[in-house]
Amino acid sequence: MDAMEYVFDSLSKGRVLMLKLVEGLSIEQLNKIPDGFNNNIAWNIAHLVVTQQLLCYKMSGLPCLVSDEMIAMYKKGSVPTKSITQEEFNEIVELFISLAIKFEEDYKNRIFQTYNEYTTSVNVTLVDIKSAATFNLFHEGIHLGVLLALRKLV
Repeated sequence: MDAMEYVFDSLSKGRVLMLKLVEGLSIEQLNKIPDGFNNNIAWNIAHLVVTQQLLCYKMSGLPCLVSDEMIAMYKKGSVPTKSITQEEFNEIVELFISLAIKFEEDYKNRIFQTYNEYTTSVNVTLVDIKSAATFNLFHEGIHLGVLLALRKLV
């Protein structure tokens, strides 16, 4: 398994794990913002969808596969402004799984030809799609920890 195969395998397995962690929670629990937090479980899952699109597609000069509205609602620095419905959460979950698969397909089809160098908030400079995909795993790991904490409080 080469490095990028490992990245895609880890991305898919991590996302399956995160969904198992929140399986069976009510929509009220998914929307609950516990004391000391500024977001909720639903926001974190959607945030991961949006961040992967921005880091990997937008920074490569490609169109994101989610709406501008979704990006605005869940990008870095945003906070939940309203509760979402079960139907909306189901759509987010579908994107969470399908866009990880699509990312691997697009990578194998070599659509990522350029990258606009970007330094993240933790001072890691992304220079190409491989560094972006690897950093995205680190970011998803951070939010796995947040989901574990939130799950205990809802």
